[in-house]
Amino acid sequence: MATRNAAGPRTLMLGVAAIALLGAGYGLAKLTTKPAPPPEAAAAPEAAPTEVKVEASYLKVSNIALQTVTAGDFGGQVQGSGSVVATPGGEAVLTAHAGGTVVRIFKRLGEPVRAGETIALVESRDAALVAGQRGAADARAVLATSNLAREKKLFEQGVTSRQDYETAKAQADAARAEAAGARAAAGASRVSADGRSVAVVSPISGRITAAPATLGAFVQSESELFRVADARDVQVEVAVSPQDAARIVPGATASVRNAAGQTIAATVRSVTPTLNPETRTATVVLSVSGGGLVPGEAIQATITARGTGQPGFILPEEAVQSMEGRDVVFVRTATGFSVRPVVVATRSGGQALIVSGLKAGETVAARNAFLLKAEIVKGADAE
Repeated sequence: MATRNAAGPRTLMLGVAAIALLGAGYGLAKLTTKPAPPPEAAAAPEAAPTEVKVEASYLKVSNIALQTVTAGDFGGQVQGSGSVVATPGGEAVLTAHAGGTVVRIFKRLGEPVRAGETIALVESRDAALVAGQRGAADARAVLATSNLAREKKLFEQGVTSRQDYETAKAQADAARAEAAGARAAAGASRVSADGRSVAVVSPISGRITAAPATLGAFVQSESELFRVADARDVQVEVAVSPQDAARIVPGATASVRNAAGQTIAATVRSVTPTLNPETRTATVVLSVSGGGLVPGEAIQATITARGTGQPGFILPEEAVQSMEGRDVVFVRTATGFSVRPVVVATRSGGQALIVSGLKAGETVAARNAFLLKAEIVKGADAE
């Protein structure tokens, strides 16, 4: 028993000593071990380019359209679709002024014409009748004028009475008036000098847009032979709801966008006071400035109306591009375009309302802006 009791304390002391030595060794190792170097900082991502250099010739070749930034709001605008039509003075329907046979055609479909230019000739018996009336009236006027001269001479010599002289004078005046009327009728009918045909003359300058006339065909006086339109003299008719029509006033500003993406400034000329019985819509007539629109072309119009909404800058939706999760537009600079982050509040009808990132008067890429984005991406991949 005594031996087992003596071994117990010795074993306990050895264990305590081992633990102490182990602790001392761990402390020494901790003091002598060099700390691990910190991990290398992750390389910062390269910033996206803020400008793309573009030559002016590239804009024309790529069909990149520019637009000046102007203030606006969706609440004060009306969106509508419509079509381009010729103004009342920008299109003419040409008919023969007398029935007959088409004997000459001088112009074809699509060719230009000048105001007062003869497009075709129609041989007509009615023309011969009008020419005969003109000749007869001229002859009576000559005879009456001759009689008046003779009666005046006799009256001055005291051979004839004043009554005979006054009668001759009245007859001469009537004959001259009749001759003038006959000449005016012949001129209005475009009767030729020989009286065989009438001329089909364009009252406006433009191009022939329809030419149903056929050489050798017999036509009536009311038959349409040609149609001439001046593409520079057009207007835009936009269909809007009655509620929107009540907020639009003549003289308000507007813009028109065609299928090619071209944006053209316009002004409200008039608003119809009644509705179309079939569509139940009112028609807003826009006067456009500049060319680029063709009669019959479909368009989208944005019209400034009375009303309030969130203010900002309205641009075509395709002017806003997404880069690295941000909406950006490309602002024109002296050498190209700068990438400008923007905040888009609303998108509607192909338009975007930008409330931050732009200033009025700046010029941005409106159409085909994605090509500028592609140039930046291509340049980044090449590096």
